[in-house]
Amino acid sequence: MSPTVTAPAPLGRLLVDSRKITEQQLEAALAEQAQSGGERLGEILVRMGALSEDDLLECLGAQYSLPVVKLNRYLVDLHIFDAFPQRFLEKNHVCPMFRVEDTTTVAIADPTNIFVLDEIRRLVGGRVQAALALPKNILEAIRHRANVIDAFGIDDIVEEVAETDVQIVEEKTDDLDNMEEVSGLSPVVRLVNFLIYRAVSDGASDIHIEIDEDELLVRNRVDGVLHDVLKPPRSLHAAVVSRIKVMANLDISERRLPQDGRVRVVFERRPIDLRVSTLPTHHGEKVVIRILDKDAMLLDLETIGVGRDQIGVLDQQIRRPNGLLLVTGPTGSGKSTTLYSILSRIKNPGLNICTVENPVEFNVKGVNQVQTNEKIGMTFATVLRSLLRQDPDVIMVGEIRDKETATMAVQASLTGHLVLSTLHTNDAPSAVTRLNNMDVESYLLAASLEVVLAQRLVRKLCPECREPANPTGSTRERLKELGFIVEKLYASRGCPRCRSSGYSGRIGIFELFCIDDEIRDLIVGGADLQALRRAARQHGVRSLFEDGVAKASEGITSADEVLRVTV
Repeated sequence: MSPTVTAPAPLGRLLVDSRKITEQQLEAALAEQAQSGGERLGEILVRMGALSEDDLLECLGAQYSLPVVKLNRYLVDLHIFDAFPQRFLEKNHVCPMFRVEDTTTVAIADPTNIFVLDEIRRLVGGRVQAALALPKNILEAIRHRANVIDAFGIDDIVEEVAETDVQIVEEKTDDLDNMEEVSGLSPVVRLVNFLIYRAVSDGASDIHIEIDEDELLVRNRVDGVLHDVLKPPRSLHAAVVSRIKVMANLDISERRLPQDGRVRVVFERRPIDLRVSTLPTHHGEKVVIRILDKDAMLLDLETIGVGRDQIGVLDQQIRRPNGLLLVTGPTGSGKSTTLYSILSRIKNPGLNICTVENPVEFNVKGVNQVQTNEKIGMTFATVLRSLLRQDPDVIMVGEIRDKETATMAVQASLTGHLVLSTLHTNDAPSAVTRLNNMDVESYLLAASLEVVLAQRLVRKLCPECREPANPTGSTRERLKELGFIVEKLYASRGCPRCRSSGYSGRIGIFELFCIDDEIRDLIVGGADLQALRRAARQHGVRSLFEDGVAKASEGITSADEVLRVTV
């Protein structure tokens, strides 16, 4: 049912009875209304100076049995706000505020417009609770939210996030200079805590704090895409950066060189690691904070998107006592998550599992993890050389990035160890040519390499607003060019849960390339990349694009998303 409002008594009589205006003022306003051709009585009384806007709002609330809200730009949930077209909100003086279960509360200026209330109910797909607010306050809130908060008072954040919401575990330091004292002031502390709180709550992977000539901008990367969050006053940049440096135990006096650090915070009683990276730019230091939320990390191959047939093959490979298993893809494609998922799958008390990483992203119980430190000579190769003297059964190397590491990983796999690692390549067969380019001997590579898993991350369609949809003309033609004719796909219209983006979360698409005797012969013979790709297809290897189209056909993702990351 649509939300309804009733008028128990005329507004003029309510105003007189409550002694807000006199009978004479009411008669004068009614006379002017008769001549004005439709101007509202309340507006006339305010214009005449007989009534204040607040008194008018209070009486309207009593007249229509609606609560009155003193709306400001902070009392608006972005997740709800984004579900409405801004033009609709401004035209009808409507501001969505928040949603509790299936009820959305909206601020309105005109309680008599039931058609607007019906449209709001259609947009939110549930019950609507109306509250009255002044038109000027509604427009101010709309425009500030649409601009992602152009300016704000830091003290107002106290109302949104208390300092205890994000507890930061940091080491105390002595001999702080003036900038550090400024960075420790409570409003700046609250602002930084709010940024962390907001990012973790939104499921963001990174926080970007950027400065240019005119403004300070904070953006969060959610599901692989950056979204504007805040535009604090530019003058706060130095204090915010210094506060983050203090948390990460970095040198706050050094602004000319990049720095890297680590912070551990406690959010809702669970520990979360933050990786802090600073970079000097023309207008000041840029800060990127990588969020490593172990509780939010999926450590199950099926959950992260690996197909059941692919898991069956992987299970056979990872139970082997030796061999080299590679996970490939660009930065940010989820390779580390896949490696951790494999480690969790094979971990047992009878195995000595060791890792060498930079950095150690997640602590895995029962696994010996070592972090490299090139400043003191602890490179991947040197740590790997030491690990081989620790009687390991399984070794995970965070990344193969040079000839020495590649050679040692291959040799370790040939001497009775299962070695897991990552490479940056576009597809699975490219791993062979990449290692060849690192001067790994072809015969050693052929003898050691067992499987390559290439991957990408695609955004998942929002399950709340996903629905079957025919592919658009351009998408259909693009798929046809690539050899696919897909009649049934899915799309999302956008809803408050997904911030009107149509997507919620990410999942992997995979290409599993197993090395058999025929492929080994090609590697030893120095086959080029095209020959390896042809052999992979002949052996039934499903490409990244094909795996993505299969997931799009199931409604897991969209064809446009698959095309975006694979073509």
